[in-house]
Amino acid sequence: RLRMAAAAGQEKQLAPTLLSFFIYNPKLGPKEGEEEKKILFYHPNEVEKNEKIRNVGLCEAIVQFTRTFSPTKPAKSLHTQKNRQFFHEPEENFWMVMVVRNPIIEKHKDGKPVYEYQEEELLDKVYSSVLQQCYSMYKLFNGTFLKAMEDGGVKVLKERLEKFFHRYLQTLHLQSCDLLDVFCGISFFPLDKMTYLKIQSFINRMEESLNIVKYTAFLYNDQLIWSGLEQDDMRILYKYLTTSLFPRHMEPELAGRDSPIRAEMPGNLQHYGRFLTGPLNLNDPETKCRFPKIFVNTDDTYEELHLIVYKNLISPFSLPDTASIPPTLEFCRKLDSIVGPQLTVLASDICEQYNINKRISGSEKEPQFKFIYFNHMNLAEKSTIHMRKTPSVSLASVHPDLMKILGDINSDFSRVDEDEEIIVKAMSDYWVVGKKSDQRELYVILNQKNVNLIEVNEEVKKLCATQFNNIFFLD
Repeated sequence: RLRMAAAAGQEKQLAPTLLSFFIYNPKLGPKEGEEEKKILFYHPNEVEKNEKIRNVGLCEAIVQFTRTFSPTKPAKSLHTQKNRQFFHEPEENFWMVMVVRNPIIEKHKDGKPVYEYQEEELLDKVYSSVLQQCYSMYKLFNGTFLKAMEDGGVKVLKERLEKFFHRYLQTLHLQSCDLLDVFCGISFFPLDKMTYLKIQSFINRMEESLNIVKYTAFLYNDQLIWSGLEQDDMRILYKYLTTSLFPRHMEPELAGRDSPIRAEMPGNLQHYGRFLTGPLNLNDPETKCRFPKIFVNTDDTYEELHLIVYKNLISPFSLPDTASIPPTLEFCRKLDSIVGPQLTVLASDICEQYNINKRISGSEKEPQFKFIYFNHMNLAEKSTIHMRKTPSVSLASVHPDLMKILGDINSDFSRVDEDEEIIVKAMSDYWVVGKKSDQRELYVILNQKNVNLIEVNEEVKKLCATQFNNIFFLD
């Protein structure tokens, strides 16, 4: 976690960390002396009771105070020297607060450590998005806060919050949050029409023969190919699958999982499928069939489903979701026998396509630019800046200062409705270009010596022509 800056003697840089995270409802303890009743969840739990009450009271006061200036838009964040607080009201009167310590530069003067807080380093939009995703992820697995209150009052809500956030907060890696957390997009797998139609007909056949399957999502190599879910539900489910569930199940032997499917695969329909959620061993009649529940369409209808994640060796992950009766072992065996062999066949088609894509994109030498692209309409996201995410960290391959510039440009874009372009000359030989055009955003980082503005513009045009030839960027 510590990045050593060798140039400045013994300087250490300490990354931003989560100081506290709490959820409260001011309506639950309105009288004096009942303040503790407002607190529904508080991390870290070992904090002394009066300090919890004081911190929650302070947040209430800030929210009320800022309301006098802006009644419709409540406070989003509060900047102080040592930390930054983020506020989010996902449901009426339910407030979530996340307190993040600013990054610190530790220097030594006369043998004593001196701490300098970096007050301007954190991007509000990035961490506000992280806080909103905390709620979305809770809601995916538990439904709304209000639902818990209806199911069993404050007691049930507290239990659910404790159970969920105790684990989830450990997965927040605040030191590597960046623009991708703002977009929370989906990486799509580019397929030719024929293979796409094969997959579509496979899903239709499967949903017909397994009639309790309600929605299906189909992924390959952490990229989405097909989804029957609503966009917002898929977005958060995709985040859960790619950052939490799949990395947990990465077998050691798949370390080189970008390799094509092994050539010696026999012609008969043998398959290598297994469930990532649900039964561990289909041949054991005693095995338990427990599937996580998820809640989708929570805005209007509230569907409660069971999440089945089935994986074929290096091939796609298929996710049928089933209605409220838990799937039986019988059903799992049926799914395995129907889906497994067909996935094995589809996998080789997709794999072929994957290798073609790789050849096309890998033919050029190391490019002089890296980019992030995001489309607000279908949530498609593409980044050549980020190396593969591991469960613990998503590594950007560029300097944090450059990532911060990208975030700043994005904040400027969100303030205006028109299309626009921003070009920034960053440190040493770097140029950063942001283009916003009709719901799409493109950010390019160029590293070229001695170029001027016109040449930078030409380079970006070239990039758009090669990488985004079917996407119209206004000039």
